Amino acid sequence: MSRERLPSTQALRLLKANKIAFEAHPYRYVDGGGTAWFAEQVGVDEHLVIKTLIMEDDKTEPMIVLMHGDAEVSTRALARHTGAKSVAPCRPAVADRHSGYQVGGTSPFGTRRAMPVYAQSSIAGLPRIYINAGSRGLIIAMDTADMVRLLSPEWVDMLR
Repeated sequence: MSRERLPSTQALRLLKANKIAFEAHPYRYVDGGGTAWFAEQVGVDEHLVIKTLIMEDDKTEPMIVLMHGDAEVSTRALARHTGAKSVAPCRPAVADRHSGYQVGGTSPFGTRRAMPVYAQSSIAGLPRIYINAGSRGLIIAMDTADMVRLLSPEWVDMLR
């Protein structure tokens, strides 16, 4: 699919404005399919597919959390790292309001609200990742270094 035919998302506009190279991977979105569904459809290791989660601390301050598709976030470890009493996933409607994206299509790029970004430390060792581009059914492949340059994530060991 050519870039001209891709949906126009804030994430893609931000990547293009920053001259970030990416490869689009449109796929048939299935409710609840998640990263495993995408990985199977495209034939990539689910570990390379990075999920974007919108979470809140005990003071309802939102944050972006990036985690391997085949892993779960230890909210206890994340809370300890951030100094919060607790961290939990936002309800979908709340996550949508914070990010400007619909759950299932949440991208860490070009969110409606600026939020701190916490990324699982082992993501830093991947040369290339697959990550949502701001629309259900659209994942992009990009160099991890470009993601780091745009988001400046705080690296955390938060594997559960």
